[in-house]
Amino acid sequence: MNQATLHQLKVFEAAARHGSFTRAAEELFLTQPTVSMQIKQLTKSVGLPLFEQVGKRLFLTEAGRELFTTCRQIFETIAQFEMTVADLKGLKQGQLRLAVITTAKYIIPRLLGPFCQLYPGIDISLQVTNHERILERMIGNMDDLYIMSQVPEHLDVHVEAFLENPLVVFAPANHPLAQEKNIPIEKLVDQPFIMREPGSGTRRAVQSLFEEHGIKVKVKLELGSNEAIKQAIAGGLGISILSRHTLLTDSSEFSILDVQHFPMKRTWYMVYPSGKQLSIVARTYYEYLLEAAKKIVEHEVITSVPQQTLHSKSEIP
Repeated sequence: MNQATLHQLKVFEAAARHGSFTRAAEELFLTQPTVSMQIKQLTKSVGLPLFEQVGKRLFLTEAGRELFTTCRQIFETIAQFEMTVADLKGLKQGQLRLAVITTAKYIIPRLLGPFCQLYPGIDISLQVTNHERILERMIGNMDDLYIMSQVPEHLDVHVEAFLENPLVVFAPANHPLAQEKNIPIEKLVDQPFIMREPGSGTRRAVQSLFEEHGIKVKVKLELGSNEAIKQAIAGGLGISILSRHTLLTDSSEFSILDVQHFPMKRTWYMVYPSGKQLSIVARTYYEYLLEAAKKIVEHEVITSVPQQTLHSKSEIP
């Protein structure tokens, strides 16, 4: 491959990752004709087509797939080198790529702020998505660390538990069951339920519990985000099961029902593929998150939420 430049490889990698010259141009702050020209020159240098267009969709050829894998390895090596040099200079700088499960967005950004203040030279990319998409990103080695509540069983990964993530039964503040204690789980059968979308780790855990107890609830709505579910609950459309951490704001609109077998014990984990060598930045954040989680537990920054209607924001941190 003669005369291929690092810039051309960066343009190609972005185009291959997005499957679009337009989106690659947007990411790299280039014009689309510039992206097309760089790809054309790189294709000439390789001597084989890198993309093929079927209808309106863009696909990688076999040579393109091989080059995409090579590009990822090259850029990972360069990033490692840059961060190693920075560390030798006594600095912490570079990029941290995180992918977190949807429920973790209520806690992880709060822990990123102090970390960024400690290491202002670090740029952070944060992807928030569901369990299935997290697995796809992990298989593609697209991020440094993954924050999950369900450890993948079919992948060889390194796992570190760092914080509890209990699931509770959310209901509107004026729900008829809000003042009852030790509610039999069978009573949920009579309630309209709002569920997360298929592919959600929370949904999978809830369905497993219901199947264990022979419960079949009436699913009225399926929604793709916790915020949408909270809005639906506040509007009186039904009840749901969500992470207790989603009550960090807007607590006065909701009650947590005291239902048998709840809270469901769940844990957040830091995960990355076995054999992956964490960058200096990723290792620094890994250690920081473990310490930050200990402080949350020790100082009860996140406290137990009373099993009753929450009327005041002073009841949560």
